[in-house]
Amino acid sequence: MKPAKDAVISGIGQSDVGRRLGRSPLSLTVDAALEAIGDAGLRPSDIDGVSTWPGAFAATPGFSGVGVWDIKDALGLELNWFSGGMESSGQLGSVINAVAAVKAGLADHVLCFRTLWESTAQTADRRASVVGGGGSRVGGAHEWLVPFGAVSAANWCGIITQRHFHEYGTTREQLGALAVNTRANAALNPKAVFRDPLTEEQYLGARMISDPLCLFDCDIPVDGSTAVIVSRADAAPGLRRPPLRIAAHSSALHGRPYWDQYEDLTSMSGADAARQLWRHTDLTPADIDVAGIYDGFTILTVVWLEALGICGRGEAGPFLEGGKRIARDGQLPLNTGGGQLSAGRLHGYGHLHEVCLQLRGDAEARQVPNTPEVGVVAAGGGDLGGALLLTRT
Repeated sequence: MKPAKDAVISGIGQSDVGRRLGRSPLSLTVDAALEAIGDAGLRPSDIDGVSTWPGAFAATPGFSGVGVWDIKDALGLELNWFSGGMESSGQLGSVINAVAAVKAGLADHVLCFRTLWESTAQTADRRASVVGGGGSRVGGAHEWLVPFGAVSAANWCGIITQRHFHEYGTTREQLGALAVNTRANAALNPKAVFRDPLTEEQYLGARMISDPLCLFDCDIPVDGSTAVIVSRADAAPGLRRPPLRIAAHSSALHGRPYWDQYEDLTSMSGADAARQLWRHTDLTPADIDVAGIYDGFTILTVVWLEALGICGRGEAGPFLEGGKRIARDGQLPLNTGGGQLSAGRLHGYGHLHEVCLQLRGDAEARQVPNTPEVGVVAAGGGDLGGALLLTRT
């Protein structure tokens, strides 16, 4: 076995992103993968690892559909290591697994990807985001939620939001500032699904989905694939672009692994991941120049901001208020590509792609001032939580 080495992100790629593209998930994945491999200056024959989440999971339509075998066969890869499956730290767990594999010497260049085609797969009675929406049997922890009408993460996050409002006085207007800011960022992202301006009045007047979360607190099901290449630093000479260093990563899970049973309902597994993240670096929350933080629902961003130490407990609401601190020219440029709320639900990989663009200085019209040096990416909610800290090399 080779000695442990640093891991870097050597390439990034993304397919078309949109509503009802009508394309197969594999074709989207191939587009993203080839773009990432080419971006790194590599060839498919250089890829010796594949990592994805949740793998070829067919129970919920549009949630996956592409696994390790599919992309290996499509690209003719010869693999020394691979990983794909549900039980990990969620969306970024596939990247974290790849980092561990590279550091252990199991692979030199790992193709990591996340593909969704929820928009095309969705029908009136079939939704990936609703438990049992694909006709699958409801079991496990869900069997204690579904009988009470809590059939999706919108309901579970509604409970977390109510508790945060009760404990800390967080308001809908403060959540609205997050939605309005991401829409402003999306206006500068040609791949974003919703690019028209959103006002606070429109946010507050939107139909309620799961009180107090309204339509604009929820992300948008889309079709799209994102890929990154995780490489061993010393196996990557002659790359087309300077790689980004993975300064720290974490997938810790200490609390009870259920949306409704975490010890403190204003927190979640992200708190465990965030604490562990900072134990692996000399960097601090004050060093973060740009952030891509999960926004499947606005409350998840609130919880992550506090978990990462960007705000104190209960202080994320005031931090978001008015939106100036999280604007592209603010204290912490946040979800600069429009996030999942406006750019589309790419399950954390969209945030990772955007932070990489910002650190490279490649974000074009939405590039934040003074090309950032340090970026954080955090994804997940409830019992899933993973975080990455990236720096320019």
